[in-house]
Amino acid sequence: MENLTTTLLLIIKDDRILLARKKRGFGEGKLNGVGGKQEIGETIEETMIRETQEEIGVVPKDFFKMAIIDFDEYVKGKRTNVSMHIFLAKDFDGEISESDEMNPEWHDLKNIPFNQMFADDNFWLPEILKGNKVIGNFVYDEDFNILSKDLKIVETL
Repeated sequence: MENLTTTLLLIIKDDRILLARKKRGFGEGKLNGVGGKQEIGETIEETMIRETQEEIGVVPKDFFKMAIIDFDEYVKGKRTNVSMHIFLAKDFDGEISESDEMNPEWHDLKNIPFNQMFADDNFWLPEILKGNKVIGNFVYDEDFNILSKDLKIVETL
C-alpha cells in the first residue's frame, strides 16, 4: 500500500472561507482547501506554502496547524494511506488567482457548501472552525463512501 503525506490550507478572512474547486485529478469538481503532496526534503510547512503558491498564487501568513487526518482510501484505483496536515491561515500576501488545477472562491462561514466537498469535511471542518485541534482517521471504499471514522479533539498536534 502506498503512503502519501499531504497538506491542506484553509484561509479564513472577514467571516469567509476560501475554498477552491478542483479542476482535474483526484477530487475533480469538488470544493476543498488548497494543498498537495509533500516532496522529498520539504517540511510540512514548506509543502503547504509551495502548494498554496502553485494553486492560488498567494503566500499564507499567520498560519497554524489545526489537524492531522489519516485516510485509508483509493487514489487512482490503488489503496493508499494518506496523512493530511490541515492548516488555517488568517492572511496572505499576493493576489488570489485561478490556476490550471484550482478555481478559488470565497464562501460565507455560515453557509459552507458541504454538499460540494468531500464527505469527511462535514465532520472535522466545523471542529477546527471552532478552534479545536483534531486528530482523525477515515476509511473509504472504492466508491468513496465512508466505511469508518474516528475523530478526537486534542490539546496539541
